[in-house]
Amino acid sequence: MLFLSCFYVVITAGAQKKEKEKEKKDTIHQTQIEVPAHALNFIAMGDWGRNGEYEQKEVAKQMGITAKQSGASFILATGDNFYPSGVASTQDYSWIASYENMYTAHSLQTDWYVVLGNHDYKGNIQAEIDYSKISRRWHMPYQYYAKKIPIGGDPKNGVLLLVCIDTSPFISQYYSSQDHKDQVQKQDTAMQRKWIEEVLSDTSSAIKWRIVAGHHPLFSGGKRIKSPDTFELNVLLKPIFDKYKVDAYICGHEHNLQYIKPAGATHYFVSGAGSETTPVIQYPEIGKYALSINGFMLFSLTLESMLVQIVDENGNLLYKTTIHK
Repeated sequence: MLFLSCFYVVITAGAQKKEKEKEKKDTIHQTQIEVPAHALNFIAMGDWGRNGEYEQKEVAKQMGITAKQSGASFILATGDNFYPSGVASTQDYSWIASYENMYTAHSLQTDWYVVLGNHDYKGNIQAEIDYSKISRRWHMPYQYYAKKIPIGGDPKNGVLLLVCIDTSPFISQYYSSQDHKDQVQKQDTAMQRKWIEEVLSDTSSAIKWRIVAGHHPLFSGGKRIKSPDTFELNVLLKPIFDKYKVDAYICGHEHNLQYIKPAGATHYFVSGAGSETTPVIQYPEIGKYALSINGFMLFSLTLESMLVQIVDENGNLLYKTTIHK
């Protein structure tokens, strides 16, 4: 009996030691993020699905820690969800290797609002839409869609109007690309543009913030700084964003982290560092921040302000800014 008691004490002590080591390890990776009271918090991350390679696994782990700290209500995925060529079906193994077995933290078992990227267009985009019927957390009801999300938990106080758009069909070069043309040619860009304007023109007093999410940037300090694609989208969408006073446009495509503020109401954020990274410079004159490093952005919305915090894969708080209404 004495032997069994001692054995139990040793086992218990060992388990407690392991638990403390785990807590200590998690603490090392926690950031000193700010979490405003009564805020709607969400993480924006893009260009991610690489079977855990190119630091995807490390970013996913830190997302779980930050989502837990902030009480994130949802994840915004800014496209290029599966490399190199999207998914073939809802049964494609990439769903397991790059998504279900990757973002496993309890804090990430929440709503994911997802947009399509150009690499997704190389596969079966309908499969990404249909997966919404299989997964409780994956939301992509159509190529483009909108959602009103309560701020502070009560829609009577105010809501975020989140508008998720499909930018690939607006890029002319894809219509001659063997990888993209079959699917982009099926899309009605005039209808989508009309829909964007109709949704953004909502005059409800409950809407406190208007945020648009897409894959391609309108401004970038990355390798596409002078790309025809970037110029094309800027000419097409910036006048609409200006007209309806869109507060922020959040995208990916460039594999880095950027914040750019041109003239007008809209703040432009690039969060495409979910796995592989690419070089970037701070955009001339209007660029506020740029870094080629794995990570993501944490947005916190109250009725009066939007706090944006940029976090790297190791939990370092790289940058933060507050935008006031």
